[in-house]
Formats: sequence, C-alpha cells, structure tokens
Amino acid sequence: MNKLLAVLVASLFAASTFAASHAGAPMAGASAAKAPVSAASKTEMKAEATAETKNAKAVSKAEKKKAKAAKKAAAAKKTPASDAKTDAAKK
Repeated sequence: MNKLLAVLVASLFAASTFAASHAGAPMAGASAAKAPVSAASKTEMKAEATAETKNAKAVSKAEKKKAKAAKKAAAAKKTPASDAKTDAAKK
C-alpha cells in the first residue's frame, strides 16, 4: 500500500512539474534573471513596512480601547440590576 501511494505521489509530482514547465509561463528558478533592487526602492519598501506596522498598532490600540469601553458599559448595565437584586434580598 505504501509503495502504491509513493508511486501515485511521484507520478502526480512529475506530471505537475512537466505541465508547469510547458505551460508557457517562465518558471521562477535559478535560471530566471533577477531585477536589481536599487537603494531607493529598498528605502521605500522599509518606509512602507514601517507605516504598515504603525497602522496595525494604531488599529490594535483602537480595538482595545473599544473593547474596554464595551466592557465598562456592560459592567455599568449589570450594576443597577445586581443592586436591585441585593435590595430585594434585604427586604
């Protein structure tokens, strides 16, 4: 059974590799020419990544603040009801 599965996987891999190499689209490999990356584009990419990080932190902070406010509101809603129960129990 294991040999059968191994043959099946190997044949599927071979077929997919053959199809990919003959599909007309260039394969990304060692023979593919890489475009040189300039220092300006590296700086731009770094600035973009920094901006994305700052944005993610701001969104996270806003979500935490919203969750805290919702929790506070829920606690405020519970308090009068629990006070009423306590008052009823005292009577």
